[in-house]
Amino acid sequence: MAEPRALPETKGILTENIVHFARALRKAGVKVGTSQVQAAIEAVEAAGFTRKTDFYHTLRATMINRPDHLDVYHQVFSMFWRDPEYLEQMIRMMSPMLQREATDEEKRKDAAQRRASEALTDTPPPTSDAATRTEVELDATMSFSASEVLRGMDFEQMSAAEIAEAERAVRAFRLPAPKLVTRRTVLAADGPKPDLRATIRRSLRRGGEIDRIVMRKPGVRQPDLVAICDISGSMSVYSRMLMRFLHAATFAPERGWRRVYAFTFGTRLTNVTRALSLKDPDRALEAAGRDARDWEGGTRIGEALERFNKDWSRRVLGQGAVVLLITDGLERGDTDLLSHEIERLHLSCKRLVWLNPLLRFDGFEPRAAGIRAMLPHVDDLKTCHSLDSLDDLVRALSNPSTTRASGVRFSS
Repeated sequence: MAEPRALPETKGILTENIVHFARALRKAGVKVGTSQVQAAIEAVEAAGFTRKTDFYHTLRATMINRPDHLDVYHQVFSMFWRDPEYLEQMIRMMSPMLQREATDEEKRKDAAQRRASEALTDTPPPTSDAATRTEVELDATMSFSASEVLRGMDFEQMSAAEIAEAERAVRAFRLPAPKLVTRRTVLAADGPKPDLRATIRRSLRRGGEIDRIVMRKPGVRQPDLVAICDISGSMSVYSRMLMRFLHAATFAPERGWRRVYAFTFGTRLTNVTRALSLKDPDRALEAAGRDARDWEGGTRIGEALERFNKDWSRRVLGQGAVVLLITDGLERGDTDLLSHEIERLHLSCKRLVWLNPLLRFDGFEPRAAGIRAMLPHVDDLKTCHSLDSLDDLVRALSNPSTTRASGVRFSS
């Protein structure tokens, strides 16, 4: 009977490097628990490491449990175990090269590669000394703990540390909303309309003498905010940040919204309102991820809006709600269905605001069929790629104007 494969005498060094590799993944934003590290060590001991491909997939199978972490894992693995003579180098030294120099080319790397590079850079941890903390002044509309550079940076180009800083900034948002004037009136000394019944009832308590005329004015109430967010592959980075934004809108101490409803769609529509009702933002996003199982998949905007209009429109849009439609508009389904359903959605809500991260490009033109089908039926079109763009969105939502646009158009 063949004996099981065993690790060489350098097993202790290999175990130590697997632990360091797990730490690098954590720094890159991948949550790797102690039990996963133990499982990885035992799996490598059982499977051996005769080939680099086997070792790669063994660690991936034990340390990665989310599809959106695969790119980051690949980049971290490539840089951590970067020696082309893999087996000989691991047996000889078992010591990856962690130091690297920043180059101009790094600025052009994708988000996953940048987070991996940052995780493997030997930089000192941030100090927690209270004397080094910087006091940040609160803005009247929203407050940022981020720098001016971070405010204008694209979410897709941020490193793991920058994304964490941006998330903290989003949680500090103040989200006032314009009040809606209702048909019902309320008592008001300075009201423009007299209340004859109340005036007569008041006079009866004084023997029929009218001492003053009771006045009324139109009442106001808080509107609802409804967000329909695209979580397909092309929108994954932005949709996660917008989920933070919606969570901040739900728990803002000075919010002006009565209720905040959130829906996600990729290949199907999912109501994640209950998930975002959890006060802890990390737990809320984790719950939303469990509910919406089509993260980073395809996009069927028309079918998602059709399902929303049939199942949810009357429930959440009956009180003059403002709708945020968050998508890049790259429809892969029937554009005629999309045009019909977004028109129906536009007629059902108080205001329809489309957030499209493609607007961050100066030369953006509505050439895609899905974008052209949607433009005539939205009241406002804004980008959502940075903290500055979310600041602009907050100002737009706070605008008391209720004039509906006749569709957004681009000049030729």
